[in-house]
Amino acid sequence: MKKRFLACACALLVAASPALTGCGVLPGDSASGSTVTVWLMKGSVSEDFLKRFTTAFEEEHPGVALEVAFQEWTGIGEKIVTALKSEDAPDVIEVGNTQVARYADTDLLYDLTLESVRDLGYQDWLPGLAEPGQVDGAQFGIPWYAANRVVVYRKDLFERSGIGKPPATREQWLADTAKLNEDGGQGIYLAGQDWYTLSGFIWDEGGELAVEKDGRWTGALDGPGAQRGIDFYQRLQALGEGPKDADEEHPPQAEVFADGEVAQIIAAPSAAAAIRERNPGLDGKLGFFPIPGKTAGKPGAVFTGGSDLIVPRNARDRDAAIDVVSALAGEKWQTDLARTMGYVPNKSSLASAVEGQEATAAMAAAAAGGRATPNSPEWADVEAANPIKPYMTAVLQGQDPGTAARAASARITAILRGD
Repeated sequence: MKKRFLACACALLVAASPALTGCGVLPGDSASGSTVTVWLMKGSVSEDFLKRFTTAFEEEHPGVALEVAFQEWTGIGEKIVTALKSEDAPDVIEVGNTQVARYADTDLLYDLTLESVRDLGYQDWLPGLAEPGQVDGAQFGIPWYAANRVVVYRKDLFERSGIGKPPATREQWLADTAKLNEDGGQGIYLAGQDWYTLSGFIWDEGGELAVEKDGRWTGALDGPGAQRGIDFYQRLQALGEGPKDADEEHPPQAEVFADGEVAQIIAAPSAAAAIRERNPGLDGKLGFFPIPGKTAGKPGAVFTGGSDLIVPRNARDRDAAIDVVSALAGEKWQTDLARTMGYVPNKSSLASAVEGQEATAAMAAAAAGGRATPNSPEWADVEAANPIKPYMTAVLQGQDPGTAARAASARITAILRGD
């Protein structure tokens, strides 16, 4: 990837003369009477939120109109790359947090490092959103919102087994789950190929999915931390009847949970709506807690999903685009978005915005220590081929973990290096 000097040059100019607040000679600066085009993903915000935000923003920025177009996730990668190369790119685009590296690799994103440091409070961003947005030391993606997995559990089954409160450590979690598994149901339904959940256990143990050195990526499932992670996964998965050769969507784990006496699943809280719809009798019986960590008071590591906001380098009205990003990422609208949509705000200091919302508060407690997948432009290719899934199945079915991990790591390395 080419090195980027734009933000550094701007920063030097600003430092040299406080009167200079940006690089005004660059194309794409704001003009009065402009329209800012924003691409958001379908379902990211409600109509009411969008109406409130649009009205307030346009009142605070006279002469600027917002034009929001909703996009489908299916096929969005190629659509964004095509838009970035065009002369008619949107001004602001919502992207998945782990997709930023792919778009930054085109050299067609505006470097938002200066704004991050000067205006946006980057020090407090959730790492699982901020780190994927940073490439070669420059911030191209601004964290917008997060969501992550928690433990969804049945309070009535916990009570029946004499478990008065959710476990605070992984070892207690294993003990409680074993007890639940002895009472006629499943202690936990955990599919054998739920690799996002496995990732958290690997990170908890100090392991990685892949590591980068001198610009070259190497698969790391055979590292000692990763091996301890799969060992814990294997112990937990055995306390239920989840298939060893399928992921959490085959069959959908929310349906399995709703249809039987399953005490726990690991899922985003949004699964609760599907569970209650399929089995209304579970209304009022569902609870949520963060995936436990190795020690009490520190939830386990989780994969942080969610979205970042990017600004194309050839945005027609760059200043107004940055104003939109700053507003959406700021405290006022972060708080509104979290309470409206049940998301985790982009800063750990804003976690109080979801106090009293059990499911979202459980997500927020874990999100402070959340992580994202390896920040390589080729990681999407790894997920497409996904050698992690058959690796997990091989271990759960009795293959030597080290041997299986070395084979999977070699495959990951080959994909990341384009071999």
